[in-house]
Amino acid sequence: MIELLLPGGVSAAEAFGDLPDAALLPPEESLIAQAVPKRRREFTTARHCARTALGDLGVAPAPILRGERGMPLWPSGTVGSLTHCDGYRAAVAGYSMTVRSLGIDAEPHDGLPDGVLGHTSLPEEREVLAQRAADPEQAGLHWDRLLFCAKEATYKAWFPITGRWLGFEDARIEFTRAPEAAGTARPPSDGAPATAAGTFTSTILIDPAAADGGAPLRELSGRWLIARGLILTAIAVR
Repeated sequence: MIELLLPGGVSAAEAFGDLPDAALLPPEESLIAQAVPKRRREFTTARHCARTALGDLGVAPAPILRGERGMPLWPSGTVGSLTHCDGYRAAVAGYSMTVRSLGIDAEPHDGLPDGVLGHTSLPEEREVLAQRAADPEQAGLHWDRLLFCAKEATYKAWFPITGRWLGFEDARIEFTRAPEAAGTARPPSDGAPATAAGTFTSTILIDPAAADGGAPLRELSGRWLIARGLILTAIAVR
């Protein structure tokens, strides 16, 4: 599904569960040595997806290590992003000559736990979400979780370019909704729409300067999709 959100030239791979044939490369083993089995399986499958996506670009298998604040370190000349949640793992990759940064995130299509929205959103965002929740045509869409998912993708796209922290309060998200995507529908459950999609804009509210010498990141444009009980968000910075 994630490829539906990506521009041309960006490769993707995904899995809807852990892959029994997925394996880590030796340098990656130390990153997960103390992890519980569930975390190890998620990590391993996500790295497998990353190597699949890179392979589609013609890049030889390479370890995906960790940099500052856990940022994945991609092979020279490439950029990418990883995500995983219950029932889903994915990776996207592209050449740095065509895309500056990528950010993806996946979440279950469910409401946020109590108290989380207040810590991860701005007052004006909560006001818009309340209006959407009161709209009968949007009943069943968990906009609070979608907002959280979009902010996570924003941070993942922001940090590799700036090297600076971006808090939940440092970006304002505005959504549009598109008609249901043809060909991706599934039987509805609990009265929720089978699928929904649209775009979003992340307006950066702190210093937008980029560390790579490129254009400042005042706004990031992304796309979102809800299908198969999942929320997916993606940003590609050109």
